[in-house]
Amino acid sequence: MKQGLDRDPDRLMRAILSRAPVGIAVIDYDGHYISVNPAYADLYGYTIADMLGESFLMVFPEEARASVLVRHQDFLDNGTYLGGEWTVVRRDGSKRIIWSNSASFPSGSGRLDRLVYVLDITEHKKAQEQERIASTVYQTTSEAIMVSDADNKIAAINPAFTRLTGWSQAEVEGRDLRMFRSDRHDEAFYAEIWRTLEAEGYWAGELWDQRKDGEYYLRETTLTVVKDALGKVKSCVSVFSDITERKAAENLIRWQANYDSVTGLPNRHMFGDRLAQGARQAADSGKMMALLMIDLDRFKEVNDTLGHTTGDRLLGEVADRLRECERSGDTIARIGGDEFALILNGISDAGEVEAIAKDVLRRFETSIPVDFEQVFITASIGISLFPKDTQSLEELLRNADQALYAAKGAGRNCLYFFTSALQRAASVRMRLASDLRQAIADEQFIVHYQPVIDLKSGLITKAEALVRWQHPTRGLVSPGTFIPLAEETGLIVPLGDWVTRQAIAEVARCRNLFIPDLQIAVNQSPVQFRSNDFSGFGWMAELARHGLTGQAISIEITEGLLLHAEPQVMQKLIAFRDAGIEIAIDDFGTGYSSLAYLRKFDIDTLKVDRSFVSDLEGAGLDICEAIIGMAHRLGLSVVAEGVETERQRDILKAIGCDYAQGFLYAPGLPAEAFEAMLRKQVDGSTGGGVAAHGPQAMSAG
Repeated sequence: MKQGLDRDPDRLMRAILSRAPVGIAVIDYDGHYISVNPAYADLYGYTIADMLGESFLMVFPEEARASVLVRHQDFLDNGTYLGGEWTVVRRDGSKRIIWSNSASFPSGSGRLDRLVYVLDITEHKKAQEQERIASTVYQTTSEAIMVSDADNKIAAINPAFTRLTGWSQAEVEGRDLRMFRSDRHDEAFYAEIWRTLEAEGYWAGELWDQRKDGEYYLRETTLTVVKDALGKVKSCVSVFSDITERKAAENLIRWQANYDSVTGLPNRHMFGDRLAQGARQAADSGKMMALLMIDLDRFKEVNDTLGHTTGDRLLGEVADRLRECERSGDTIARIGGDEFALILNGISDAGEVEAIAKDVLRRFETSIPVDFEQVFITASIGISLFPKDTQSLEELLRNADQALYAAKGAGRNCLYFFTSALQRAASVRMRLASDLRQAIADEQFIVHYQPVIDLKSGLITKAEALVRWQHPTRGLVSPGTFIPLAEETGLIVPLGDWVTRQAIAEVARCRNLFIPDLQIAVNQSPVQFRSNDFSGFGWMAELARHGLTGQAISIEITEGLLLHAEPQVMQKLIAFRDAGIEIAIDDFGTGYSSLAYLRKFDIDTLKVDRSFVSDLEGAGLDICEAIIGMAHRLGLSVVAEGVETERQRDILKAIGCDYAQGFLYAPGLPAEAFEAMLRKQVDGSTGGGVAAHGPQAMSAG
């Protein structure tokens, strides 16, 4: 024996056991630890001293110990198999999964002891579970998955791939990825994808593809390169889904948000954007921008005599004629019922604008064929120049409107440029504005209430407050005259506050006497919301004074207010929402619709514009159905305005509209007449619903 070499077998075995990475223990017949190595003790969180002499059952859950001891002794007595996977408990109470095997050998006492060695397989079991989950996801996900190898050959697909493309595993396995290239993309498109994959290992985007039957579809795709430990490409995973219908719906919404459904022209929303672009272009180029406001003369007579469907077709024909006057870089838009706007960019002098405006008028010199009719119609044009007349787009619009008003007053079928004389005419309106200020002080206003009918029950459940001005010398002044004046002068704030307080008092009275959950809507001007003098907090105090919650009233605002919501507007809307006051969008669908803001501000109700209701026999039906369907999916209720016939009511009810208001039921009524309707409903004399008032109600408005 060489000096220094220890050949003591017991010592050598102890050294091996102490360094072994596998947990090893010796357990006697009664189940006590005779020996454990460090790896065994560490696995359970104990020291060797903690375990020696203790029962090996200490590492098993309480409920399993009796059966484990029986199996231990049965193994030593009969040699039955004792191994496999076990759930054990560490000293800290955490559970682990181990794999073990056992062997028996005789002890000095004449009975057998058991040698057991264990491996902690907890992480391995977790990995197996993750693989099982991944496999389940791969097989059951709705997204198509395709795996290709380093040579771009298809290696595997999941069931969703077959459902989406029509190709089976047998048909695509081993084939080149290029089989899925579409002729809707050029080589440069695919080259850029591969360049991105090589550089970043990932690409995401949209691309066109074809199914097995040749049908094109748009897919949203992610490509991920998988590399081995050495950084060499191992495979590429493609995950994609069919977004054809979703993109079509998004495009439709985008189109509806920016274009007029009747004429296909840009709507008021896009018109605003184009006007701002034109102003920037004029500032950069040093040339002018001209705004032509074009209004069809006596268009209402066409609707009244030939019907709204014919009227819409006429608008489409007018749009086609106006497009003929549109130069490159110009914009023709429909911004109202029969009102169009033409933005001319790059203008050098007013003579150029006049020539184009006269060309527009000439387009109306010949009749327009619509169905079997030859319709003669003319137009009036108001013109304002930027920056010659003003550097404010708001004033530019106002100037063009004043010029249009002058053209109408001059007999129609002509054009007018904005001039200082028109400004003088505006001073007349200022005198009326002065009267308006006095009217507020003298309380010359009265509030009428137009019932809103629940289409399911046929009962009045809501109303809209409508302000009227009883001028001491002019008589009844139209809201269309004094509301714009109130907005321009800022008097809309005290006027709106007075109207709302009147509505609160009325709803308190009507709830107490007639309908406990009646709600009255109050129109709020965008100018009012943007004013620093308006907060709305006084209304909440007024509600509380009458013992009402915020649900007693609702606030009607315009779409444009949401689209261009300044911080102070947002704060006021949020304050109303927090107070429980519902928010309704008035005249919804007329051009400023923004789905994002409907969600952002928790809008409660959409009021479908009367122009769509009046066209329920035509394109208005599709628009109303789309608005109602969208609103209900967003959890919003829908009120149809301007319901004048039983046919309109029946159509609206059939397509799921919630509420209706209009002359079919009643015009705006003084408080006494409105309360009489409620009293009649409560008394049950109407048979459970509000009777249609017909022509008499219409004439009353």
